[in-house]
Amino acid sequence: MTKTLSMLGAAAVLSACASSPMMMKVDNASLPEPVRVPAGQKVMMATTGVGEITYECREKKDMAGQHEWAFVGPVATLYGVDRQAVGKYYAGPTWEAGDGSKVSGKQVAVAPATPGSIPLQLVKADPAMGAGAMTGVSYIQRLNTKGGVAPAMGCDAMSKGKRQQVAYEADYVFYGM
Repeated sequence: MTKTLSMLGAAAVLSACASSPMMMKVDNASLPEPVRVPAGQKVMMATTGVGEITYECREKKDMAGQHEWAFVGPVATLYGVDRQAVGKYYAGPTWEAGDGSKVSGKQVAVAPATPGSIPLQLVKADPAMGAGAMTGVSYIQRLNTKGGVAPAMGCDAMSKGKRQQVAYEADYVFYGM
């Protein structure tokens, strides 16, 4: 309960900082080159995702007897500037608006974020499913990440198969032509 209230409070603060749920200025020139959107793209919508990333303790591929925390998938609520939920984000990666439209895509690039935070990311979107807010989205940036890295606790043969959720936040900026 405390964790949920803390995450909701953080979402409210981050959302209040955005200029509008539909518009946000992003200075792509100041971002690491790999996560910049191509020229001509315009911001269609910006949200703040607040949720968790699940990791599982698994044996390392091609390294029998050695283990690591492996990424399983994210689950987050997307908030607009009005502090209201406007959609959700989940494995795929998939972003789904409250109107039912959704978009999935493929990671194009990542760039380091602050220590202890998942990387910044650029995703090339597939055509949207359903008509609505996600129609026309061509790229999605993950910016201003906080948290979400693999657990610091040990991962060994005794904990193989154990899952751990890690809280994270990120701004998701949606672009189109």
